[in-house]
Amino acid sequence: MTRPHALIDGAALLDEVEAFHRRFNVFPTEAAYVAVTLWDAHAHLIDAFDGTARLAFLSPEPGSGKSRALEIVETLTPRAATTVNASANALFRLVEADGGTPTLLFDEIDTVFGPKAGGNEEVRGFLNSGYRRGAKSLRCVGDGSNQNTEWFSSFCAVAMAGLGSLPDTILTRSVIIRMRKKAPNEKAEPYRRRVHEKQGHALRDQLADWAATVHDEVAQAWPEMPDGVSDRPADVWEPLLAVADAAGGHWPERARAACTALIKSATDGDEASLGVRLLTDLRDRVFCGADRMPTAAILEVLFGLDDAPWADLTDDGKALTARGLSKLLSQYVRPDNTPIRPRSIRTAHGVPKGYYAEDLADAWLRYCPLPPEKSATSATSATSQVNGGESVAEELPGIRYITPKAATAHRTA
Repeated sequence: MTRPHALIDGAALLDEVEAFHRRFNVFPTEAAYVAVTLWDAHAHLIDAFDGTARLAFLSPEPGSGKSRALEIVETLTPRAATTVNASANALFRLVEADGGTPTLLFDEIDTVFGPKAGGNEEVRGFLNSGYRRGAKSLRCVGDGSNQNTEWFSSFCAVAMAGLGSLPDTILTRSVIIRMRKKAPNEKAEPYRRRVHEKQGHALRDQLADWAATVHDEVAQAWPEMPDGVSDRPADVWEPLLAVADAAGGHWPERARAACTALIKSATDGDEASLGVRLLTDLRDRVFCGADRMPTAAILEVLFGLDDAPWADLTDDGKALTARGLSKLLSQYVRPDNTPIRPRSIRTAHGVPKGYYAEDLADAWLRYCPLPPEKSATSATSATSQVNGGESVAEELPGIRYITPKAATAHRTA
C-alpha cells in the first residue's frame, strides 16, 4: 500500500533504497552506495533539473558486478530502458516518445566505444549533449525522398556498464564507480528477477511518490558544493546533492563526503592528455626555471625521461620530433592569445629555434597540476648531460639555466 505523500520520510526511503543495493551489489566504497542511491532518486526528478549526471560502472575484467548493478538500478528507476547497442536515431526517438522521459541503461558500453566499435560518434554526441536540458539534434524524418527535418531532444538520465574506460567527454559528465571482483569475504544475495524485481519496483513507486512531494523544492534548489568542487564536477553532482538536501537526515552530509571522495578517485586515476603531459614535463623537468630552451635541448631532455612517452611516441616506436613538438604546443596559446610557436634564440654559438618560458607560462598556469613544492623532481632534468658530458647550460652560454651544481644544491635544500 502506498503511503500518503505527506508521511513519506525521504531520508528513510533512501536508506531502504541503499539497503536494497547492498543486498545484491558489492560496491568498492561506501561513497559508491551513496552516489548510486542518489542517482536512482534523481532519475525520478529529472524534469526538475537543468542537468543530469551519467552513472558509469566500469571495471578492467568481466565478472565484477557491473551488469548486476545496472540490473538493480533498472528496478528502481522510472521508465527504465535497457539496451546493449542502439543507433543514435533510435535513442533520439526513445527520448521523444510519449510516456515521459526514459531512464536509459547501457550494458556492455565497451561494445559501443571499444577499439572495434568504430567510434560511434553519433551515439557519443547523444550521450555528451543529453546531460543538459534543452540539448537537441536535427534529424531527417520521412519516407524515401519525402523528408522533413525535426529537432529531437537527448536529455535523459543514462547509466552505463562496461569493461575498460569511456571517452573522456563522457567520463567528465559521469559519476564513475570502479567495480572489482568480489573478495572471498565479500558476499551478495543472489538476485532472482521473478522475486526481487517486484521488491525493487515497490521502492521505485515509493521514490516516485516522494519525488512528487519535493519536485518544486528541488527545482528551486542551489545546493552548496564541497570546497574545491566547481565547473563540470559541480554540474555532475548538483542534482545528486539537491536530492540529498531534500531527503534530509544524514544524507546531505554523506552526499558531500561521497562527492569529494569520488571526484578525487576519478581525477587520481586519470591520465593527462598528451598535450598536458608535455606541458607539465616542460615546466617541471625541462625548463625548471630557465627562461628559454632550444628545441634540440628540449627533445634531448625529454628523450631521457624514463617514465615518459617521448622517446617512442608513435605506434611504430618513433620519437617525438621538432615538428611534432611544435604541433602539440601550437594547440595552446601564449598570454597574448596567439599559438605557442618556436622562436629564434640568440646564443654565442648561433641562433637556433626554441621556446621561451614566457610563451608557455599561461598554458602552464591553466592546464598543468600544481608543481611539486621543493621536490627533487622539480629541478633535475634540465641539468641532464648531453653531447659527451657537457650540460645544456655549458653548451649554450648566455642562456639562464639551472646548472648541475645549482640543481644538486636545490635537491639537498
